[in-house]
Amino acid sequence: MQYVNNFDDVKLLDMANGEKLEKWGDYLLIRPDPQIIWSKKTNPKLWEKADARYIRSKTGGGHWELKNKLPDSWQVSYNGMIFNVKPMGFKHTGLFPEQAVNWQYMMEKIKARKKEGKSTRVLNLFAYTGGATVACAKAGASVCHVDSSKGMVLWAKENLASSGLKDASVRFIVDDVIKFLEREKRRGRTYHGIIMDPPSYGRGPKGEVWRLEDNLQELLLKSRDVLDEQFSFLLINSYTTGVSPTSLKNILKLTFSNANVETGEIGLPVEENNLILPCGIYGRVTKD
Repeated sequence: MQYVNNFDDVKLLDMANGEKLEKWGDYLLIRPDPQIIWSKKTNPKLWEKADARYIRSKTGGGHWELKNKLPDSWQVSYNGMIFNVKPMGFKHTGLFPEQAVNWQYMMEKIKARKKEGKSTRVLNLFAYTGGATVACAKAGASVCHVDSSKGMVLWAKENLASSGLKDASVRFIVDDVIKFLEREKRRGRTYHGIIMDPPSYGRGPKGEVWRLEDNLQELLLKSRDVLDEQFSFLLINSYTTGVSPTSLKNILKLTFSNANVETGEIGLPVEENNLILPCGIYGRVTKD
């Protein structure tokens, strides 16, 4: 299990009954999580201080129940990076703090290349609000940020600016990932690092159905087409419950037969006890 314990602005305080109590800057939020299958709270009184709670509807979706007024958005920081967060539909805040372990990994790879006098071109696919984009840009890479949502791309630009990286070498693309990869191959463009956080399920602009289990192999093959011969890393993150670290390792080893492959879980440590909440899996492909 990989996790970070120095994300001071965002902390998992306690968890029980399918919910987690989190600190997001100056605010406490309660959000649902299906991995929390036990009922005992370590610090019940702390839960009473929550500012907002996300209530799931039995018919799908849900809503935020506010105990105290929240701002429309606020900021949290990690390792000199500043992210804008807010309570969104379907329980999200615009940031996945467990990804900090992957940000650290990518930043170390980029800085190592920089010490060797090598520049790094990074491709961030399904890039969302740009946590990984900010991290890679801060480490000195030039980044191509690809997401199909204009709103998420605008949010990523805000995060970049808030982190003092407005003038960093970042190219923002609003497009379907597969189509973009096909065009990049035709253009002959390659990348030293590729990041991807594909959804478990989704629909394209023309109603195309995306399922990770059905489309992962195509995604990896098309990503391999634009991976530079002297690449540093390919990193994939998944929250799909039906895909295990071993299954992910198998498909990565078959796709990148001449590279090193590592897979595992990422998680968040809990402040009030010694537990760790599992938050998905990762796969890392390296040349050396």
